[in-house]
Amino acid sequence: MDEDEKAERIVRDMCDAVCATFGRPNANGLRPFFTDDVVYHNIPLDPAVGIDAAIALLEGFLGMFNSFAIDTRHLAVRDNVVLTERVDTLTAGDTVVALPVMGAFEVRDGKISAWRDYFDMAEITKALSGNN
Repeated sequence: MDEDEKAERIVRDMCDAVCATFGRPNANGLRPFFTDDVVYHNIPLDPAVGIDAAIALLEGFLGMFNSFAIDTRHLAVRDNVVLTERVDTLTAGDTVVALPVMGAFEVRDGKISAWRDYFDMAEITKALSGNN
């Protein structure tokens, strides 16, 4: 497996693990996917710097949603960078939000060192407020 394939596999496996983690008590099972100095940044929000901050942010999502599904529409890899065009479907009670997301992942030494997701915060806020 070449470096591009390894980076892609890590990102795909992490996305599958994130989806499987929703509905469980905590996100600590995701730690093995990240470097200690990972930067997790949902671009409309402040970045979470370091593995503890990233896990805490993911914990927050676990509490907000009953389930989470990722539909990767397109994926591109070059060296250690994986780009994903996705539709993330989040379920909170009876509300289901299909959110278009562009994600950028950087992989270092077999782990994700940076994860940036770009999405429209107004879209998710509107849906969760019941004004969809």
